[in-house]
Amino acid sequence: MSLHRRPLRLPALLAALALAGCAPGDAAARVEPPPAPPAEVAKLCAALHDELPDQVAGLARSATEPRSDLTAAWGGSAIVLRCGIPKPPKMSDPQQDGIHVNGVAWLLEPLDDEAGGGFRFTTGMRLAYTEVVVDKAHAKDAGMLVGLSAAIAGTIPEGIAGY
Repeated sequence: MSLHRRPLRLPALLAALALAGCAPGDAAARVEPPPAPPAEVAKLCAALHDELPDQVAGLARSATEPRSDLTAAWGGSAIVLRCGIPKPPKMSDPQQDGIHVNGVAWLLEPLDDEAGGGFRFTTGMRLAYTEVVVDKAHAKDAGMLVGLSAAIAGTIPEGIAGY
């Protein structure tokens, strides 16, 4: 994964986030927790869960079903976070794109239309892998990663996850 420092230059994403103040609703999001991570990773994810922002991209935090400290959502299922996921295979690909936001490295993966479009962002170089899946309507601005990156940087130490 290429994680060289690149400025956060996603103008189309920034423009869309400015328009994203309209939340899709406060419905609970169906978010499948990742397979049970090691206990030390679950503890880090629980700490992250407590520090996540109440709003991301202008969307309010939503309840998740089933309830888990490994998951969070905003705007229903517009933005979904899962902490403690297994290492994504693409994390080992040096050709993959990555960015740094507030000291947190993110792997960027556009999702195909069959998966609903949008993006998947996955943290790298942290002791727990965290993914954020953003629907097509809200995937226009990586600026949404600012608050999430701050919470991750404050709760999940740098390092290489060993699971």
